Amino acid sequence: MQGTDSRPEQIRRVAEGSLKRLGGEAIDLFYQHRVDPAVPIEEVAGAVGELVAEGKVKHFGLSEAGASTIRRAHAVFPVTAVQSEYSLWTRDPEPEVLPTCAELGIGFVPFSPLGKGFLTGTVKANTTFGADEIRGRVPRFEADNLAANQSLVDHVRTLAKKRDATPGQVALAWLLTQNPFIVPIPGTRRRERIDENAAATAVALSTDDVADLNGIVEQLGVAGDRYDESGMKMVGL
Repeated sequence: MQGTDSRPEQIRRVAEGSLKRLGGEAIDLFYQHRVDPAVPIEEVAGAVGELVAEGKVKHFGLSEAGASTIRRAHAVFPVTAVQSEYSLWTRDPEPEVLPTCAELGIGFVPFSPLGKGFLTGTVKANTTFGADEIRGRVPRFEADNLAANQSLVDHVRTLAKKRDATPGQVALAWLLTQNPFIVPIPGTRRRERIDENAAATAVALSTDDVADLNGIVEQLGVAGDRYDESGMKMVGL
């Protein structure tokens, strides 16, 4: 959808436009990618429900929605998946969203599960980003914050060596231990990274490993917000 415009007529326009461009009969999972504060979520859910009834959409998803919004939407039409940022250094969904998904039988899809590349250990304190690179606008990727957070990725790297894995694989394996309904979506343009990420399913973290990772995050904390002020306004409640 364009921006946060989630008026029912816009939802229909976007769905039908997507089907035309894709040449398909139905969209498997149709997300509202950001909550629109101007449109009640019940209207959004109802509009998607109509598209499902017409066979144009199969399942309904929400992104960056809070627990209350998820419940309200689900009461009108079943939510299949919730997509939000979640990783070792972004734990916002844990207090309310993950328990809500567990209660309602909703899948959870973490985006940026590798912390926008930070948890792979390839980003250094002196790394610079171009004007068109989103990380150049993210407070956590400012030099001082990268330096402050380096101890976290060093800890992940040490555990990875013990488990004959890469830091990114450990970060993904940690996510997979959190709940059985979690399916992370790491992004990459390289085939070798796809293979590396997929192999994270074979990394067996022990209960002690998971507790150790959780403990180091609690001990060190995370320096810097995950979005700047303009980005935080896009997060649904």
